[in-house]
Amino acid sequence: MRITLVNVAYLVASLLFVMSLRGLSAQQTARRGNLLGTLGMLLAVAVTLGAVVAPENNTLAAGPSDLGLLAAAIGAGAVIGAVLAARVAMTSMPELVAVLHSFVGAAAALVGIGSEMNGVRAGGAPDVAHHVEIHAGVFIGAITFTGSVIAFLKLRGTIGSKPLVLPVRHALNASMVFACIFLAVAAFRGGADVRVPYLLVSTGVASVLGAHLVLAIGGGDMPVVVSLLNSYSGWAASAAGFMLGNDLLIVTGALVGSSGAILSYIMCKAMNRSIWNVVFAGFGEQGGAVPAAKKGEPAKKVNETNIDGAADLLLGAKSVIVVPGYGMAVAQAQHAVKEITTLLERRGTKARYAIHPVAGRLPGHMNVLLAEANVSYEAVKEMEEINEDFEETDVVIVIGANDIVNPSALDEPESPIYGMPVLEVWKAGRVIMLKRGMAAGYAGVDNPLCYLDNTLMLFGDAKASVQKLLHALSAHAEQKAA
Repeated sequence: MRITLVNVAYLVASLLFVMSLRGLSAQQTARRGNLLGTLGMLLAVAVTLGAVVAPENNTLAAGPSDLGLLAAAIGAGAVIGAVLAARVAMTSMPELVAVLHSFVGAAAALVGIGSEMNGVRAGGAPDVAHHVEIHAGVFIGAITFTGSVIAFLKLRGTIGSKPLVLPVRHALNASMVFACIFLAVAAFRGGADVRVPYLLVSTGVASVLGAHLVLAIGGGDMPVVVSLLNSYSGWAASAAGFMLGNDLLIVTGALVGSSGAILSYIMCKAMNRSIWNVVFAGFGEQGGAVPAAKKGEPAKKVNETNIDGAADLLLGAKSVIVVPGYGMAVAQAQHAVKEITTLLERRGTKARYAIHPVAGRLPGHMNVLLAEANVSYEAVKEMEEINEDFEETDVVIVIGANDIVNPSALDEPESPIYGMPVLEVWKAGRVIMLKRGMAAGYAGVDNPLCYLDNTLMLFGDAKASVQKLLHALSAHAEQKAA
């Protein structure tokens, strides 16, 4: 096998992608990882275009009109991507990621359909391996496309977070999978006239399957869903690589697919659940409803505080830990929170941030928001690093988080989230919990933390509450300076 310059360039690009993934695994090296990934993609695109324009036989593999169309597509995509990257808010990153996954899925499905149409036009019997590649690629791509669109709508709030749990949903999913397999076999045996129509029908069935799979997943599991869709998009890209005979696309897709699958596994392990439970259990049916009191059980009481009370507690604390959740992201309160911890640190208070693996709607969502607010990497601690420190902490501020600080995950076997590792904030001296009201979190599970003696509830919009708290602390500092 003769090694060409294209092969070498693809190998270098693949290595850059591997190094990019390694860099993205830590906040300190994330920028370098992003740069390496960008360089790898630039190299891949440049070499691929070079192979099209100047193939080995010194003839154009594409006509001038095709090259113009290709250039227009690349230019339009680059402009749209740049505009989106510049305008999207960090709080909207989960939606953006879901949309990008849908593009990959749609591309893989379209490549498969185009490849089948070319095969029919060329005539002759289809190759078994290529036929499987086409139908598998279209199947994965269609599921990724519609699943990602539904995930985008859920994350955006256009569709409610409550899962669509049909009584026969598992049988319905299985029947759609078998229908796609049947159509693939029938298309192979049916001849040229039915290959494209059957593939289109299979695409439609797979699209419905992808939408139904994500519709049946509750909002509390959306971080895992986004990660899983990332994996799907990788396998879809890899399938497109097989259909196009592009080695780099195969390798890149496999890297994305495997890394997304590993991340999904890690997140499921952090919730003490299996990936099958996330995809098929319909977890989170309550959709954040206010939990009803059990029959015969007295109404639970909470200890409520105000801005001045919370400020006094923080000013008297020697150690403070902030636990951010999606509520902080929605309120865009990360900058004000950073100012609060900076002010406390100037007074000699030890301030840190505790991050749960599934906090927010996207893997690493809280880390990105805190990085945007210029929070020091050293101050951001993962759950395993900081859980033992809560006992020695004076005050914990929980901002817009619920399920990840729920003690029933450890001591109530009948709870839906029992066994899920959580941030054990209740062990601290005091807990200040910022919430709009007493509604349950996205998992739809009541949180006993709200009723503990050492928990103080500060109700209201997270951003407004944090801003008022910052002003109260600043005023106290100015009085002391005067």
